[in-house]
Amino acid sequence: MVSSLEFIRLANWVMNQVLVKSCYGVARKIKSHGFDWGDLSSKPLQQPSSFPDIVKCDLEGRGSQTLACDFHKVLLRTHSFFPYFMLVAFEGGSIFRAFLLLCSCPILLILNYEMKLRVMIFISFCGLKVKDMENTSRAVLPKFYLENLNLEAYEVVASVGSRVFFTTMPRVMVEGFLKEYLNADAVIATELHTSGFYFTGLVSKSGFLVKHSALIDYFGDTKPDLGIGNTSLHDQLFISLCKEAYVVMNEGKVMPRNKYPKSLIFHDGRLAFLPTPSATLCMFMWLPIGFVMAIYRIFLGVFLCCKFTVALGAWCGLKFDFKDKNQKRSESDKGVLYVCTHRTLLDPIFLSSGLGRPLTAVTYSLSRVSEFLAPLRTIGLTRDRKEDGETMKRLLGEGDLVVFPEGTTCREPYLLRFSSLFAELADEIVPVAVNVEVSMFYGTTASGLKVFDPFFFFMNPNPKYCIEILEKVPREHTCGGGRSSHEVANHIQKELGYALGFECTNLTRRDKYMMLAGNEGVVQEKKGRRF
Repeated sequence: MVSSLEFIRLANWVMNQVLVKSCYGVARKIKSHGFDWGDLSSKPLQQPSSFPDIVKCDLEGRGSQTLACDFHKVLLRTHSFFPYFMLVAFEGGSIFRAFLLLCSCPILLILNYEMKLRVMIFISFCGLKVKDMENTSRAVLPKFYLENLNLEAYEVVASVGSRVFFTTMPRVMVEGFLKEYLNADAVIATELHTSGFYFTGLVSKSGFLVKHSALIDYFGDTKPDLGIGNTSLHDQLFISLCKEAYVVMNEGKVMPRNKYPKSLIFHDGRLAFLPTPSATLCMFMWLPIGFVMAIYRIFLGVFLCCKFTVALGAWCGLKFDFKDKNQKRSESDKGVLYVCTHRTLLDPIFLSSGLGRPLTAVTYSLSRVSEFLAPLRTIGLTRDRKEDGETMKRLLGEGDLVVFPEGTTCREPYLLRFSSLFAELADEIVPVAVNVEVSMFYGTTASGLKVFDPFFFFMNPNPKYCIEILEKVPREHTCGGGRSSHEVANHIQKELGYALGFECTNLTRRDKYMMLAGNEGVVQEKKGRRF
């Protein structure tokens, strides 16, 4: 007679083979075989250029010069506007708006350049709140722009003192990035029509930007010192009005992270990939399967005990890399204080599963649904230093405690400033390096609904959690050894940064939320209680 555990393992195996490997594999094959609908926004009028390639441009002595530069197919390596309109539709709008934009791809194939842009603008912007677009432009789009910058073109732009950008893309999609990251003096782009606080989805009365006319209107009789464009007839006419001109012949090299004009530390949005037509199709094909997998994986974590969760999770595509380098056991009758880097709300759950014993976690802004579903004890903090310190001391007296001194999550390879409160509570401190890998959806958000964070993480085809428990902090590096709480916090941050290969920063939770959501990240009930 087959036992219940064997039956569960068999069901796990079937689900992994049929759902995860088969369906996701089909989607990956579709993408890999070039099913990308071509370039949905490139201009058809191309000809051999009489201007030299951008790689031949001398970068010396241009600090006092003025640049006139196109954005699309010059600074951006991607040849299509579609991925960026999809980001607006999905992140600023909704999944239904994104699906409608995807369904429009066959129609876009038969339209001319201007009509393609009009259709994408209408679907992406019609009825969209101006505020939502501003959030998307500030918190979502910069990441994808930076990852697709053309290195050769950027080096030329960076060498020039004054920079003016011209593009047919809507100004609301590019102006924030160009001024914040590329120090643009001016951005001349297509304007969209609004009605009150909403976009109508229509282009303003002035129509699409005509770059060579806009350059004449902006500079007048004065010619820019340098012009950069692509090989289209329109761009060659545009840069012919400059004293010196170059064209971008190909996509160029990818911009490495260490050469970004400004460090990308914070960004928001759910999509973890550039939503080209083929990649977006793969996502929508995966969604029904991902929905089932997310429910199943959450079920494993909530209703099954720890020793079965990890084993069964591996059968359904969930990867868990756990290393425990701490050989020193607790020398006191109090619990151990685990100090973790923070990647998602699931950090303490995976740590508890790896250790094989229950833990208590303290956190900020925990939703009631997440608190109810959490398979371990979670305690919300109030941000009152004295009250939170007393709470954590009491919890340490009851058992092991998990704290996240960054106070919030960070997706990129950076560590935020550590709060020093934890260092004042115990001398038995064990640092824990936590990292995650996702391919489709991010399991965190600053401006969205946090209750869905675990769900989005588990919807990834093969999400991976990496946890490494470092050796216990020596007593001489704790407050008990004569160090200040700030010295202890900085020491542990440095050790965790080294273990993960992350860069330590002095940025805080407040910095993150002010940038991404325009608030301090504190939610209050009407009665004044923080949660």
